[in-house]
Amino acid sequence: MSQPPGEPDQPPSPYEPPAYGQPYGEPQQQPHWGHQPPGAAQPPYAPQPPYGQYGPPGPGPQPRGGGPNALAILSLVFAFVFAPAGIVCGHLAKRQIRQTGEEGDQLATWGLILSYIFTAIGLLVCCGWIGLAIWANSDNGSTY
Repeated sequence: MSQPPGEPDQPPSPYEPPAYGQPYGEPQQQPHWGHQPPGAAQPPYAPQPPYGQYGPPGPGPQPRGGGPNALAILSLVFAFVFAPAGIVCGHLAKRQIRQTGEEGDQLATWGLILSYIFTAIGLLVCCGWIGLAIWANSDNGSTY
């Protein structure tokens, strides 16, 4: 393949046989991925752009103040799950908060209030079922 003078070099057509003395159809030896042929130097990397200016760093993580009492949180959770356990956790939380000065007094109070309300509702429902069962099984003096 010869180019007329003045024309830029064009890549060879894929339909023409290679002109390097290699038979047509034989695969060319290429280096494996990640490997360079022997004697080749690694190309230089592009320069990194400078890092952006974000201002002075913040104050960092704040020390934890302990947060609310764990039993106070459990009292509020157990008020909806199993109210008698909420009552026990609420009273224990109130005692710990009085002794240690932790936060969470209102959580414990609301846990106690809701636990007592749900326990009372549960007891009324149980008494109602028992009363209904007794009333349904009573003969009312009649015999069949």
